[in-house]
Amino acid sequence: MTELASASTYPGTGALERVIRRAATRQQESEERCELCSVPVPPGHRHLLDTERGEVLCCCQACSLLFDKEAASKGHYRLVPRQRVRLPAVPTKDLGVPVGLAFFVPHADGRVIAHYPSPAWATQWEVDPQAWAEVVDGCPALRTLAADVQALLVNTARGEQHHWLVPIDDCFRLVAVVRGEWKGLSGGSRVWPEIERFFAELTEQR
Repeated sequence: MTELASASTYPGTGALERVIRRAATRQQESEERCELCSVPVPPGHRHLLDTERGEVLCCCQACSLLFDKEAASKGHYRLVPRQRVRLPAVPTKDLGVPVGLAFFVPHADGRVIAHYPSPAWATQWEVDPQAWAEVVDGCPALRTLAADVQALLVNTARGEQHHWLVPIDDCFRLVAVVRGEWKGLSGGSRVWPEIERFFAELTEQR
């Protein structure tokens, strides 16, 4: 997977198009490689955020160790955390979410950008700072979100109650699922079972 998503405009159309294209051809590829040293990487490998190019890159274990320290991670490359935590219900009504499936990414400049997956990629908007502060006050775990590389992921559609702290690559995988499976005006018969499968397969990792 050469590029998972663009950080400067993510989830930008071009970046997400690459996500979907790579997902569609994954079974045809003999192996994926570290994009720093070119060695083969196994399934479940780590990712780095290239802060200059705004891309998420595959990396091997050896290269990921170079950026595992917080000081190193604030340079050109930032290691995408593996931490994934299921949260208690987080009230997102005042964050301007028009749908039940969305994710919220804090940025280093203090902005929080909300995104919701759709058949036409992912719509995004800037969250009101005061509304976000009130949500964080009610869920202190959100204070630990690492800027640009972690997100609050929410699914309350169709009666579900999923609230997760996740790495950004989880969010882009979900966007690719929605974009790839959505059919017609209502989504068709496949997209919601695939979304449910996605959330069912999430596991906590601290």
